[in-house]
Amino acid sequence: MKALISIIAIVLFLFSGTSDSSANDPKTVEDPGINFFEGTWDEALQKAKKEKKLIFLDVYATWCGPCKRLAAITFPDPEVGLYYNNHFINVRLDGEKGEGRLLAQRYGVRSYPSLLFIDHTGQIVLYTAGFRDPQRFIELGQSVTEKLRIK
Repeated sequence: MKALISIIAIVLFLFSGTSDSSANDPKTVEDPGINFFEGTWDEALQKAKKEKKLIFLDVYATWCGPCKRLAAITFPDPEVGLYYNNHFINVRLDGEKGEGRLLAQRYGVRSYPSLLFIDHTGQIVLYTAGFRDPQRFIELGQSVTEKLRIK
């Protein structure tokens, strides 16, 4: 009986540290990866104009393997987040639902994930598709910002 009580006490002690929600509260800990804008497309365009940034648009599908890899590996990467959050208004939409479906049609999305860089007027600056690891994804963003500096 003493052994059982000791085990319960140890388990309670181990889990008592995780009950402090202030360290794990998403409102108090900044997400190190890409912060995706959560408004309408028109609001994203307005924000891009106001902040003088391009929009990075990820058009995905829930069944898409490479889309899931981007979401699990690339988007949460701290260096990716640092670069993309500083240089772009980031938007992520399901290409088979709601506004995402309309934008997929407007921009001629034929495969997932489609990665688009769009100016505040809605014009495509660059369209590409497929998975990229964090380093290649940062290089993609850098190529877009470099392209704009040349113009």
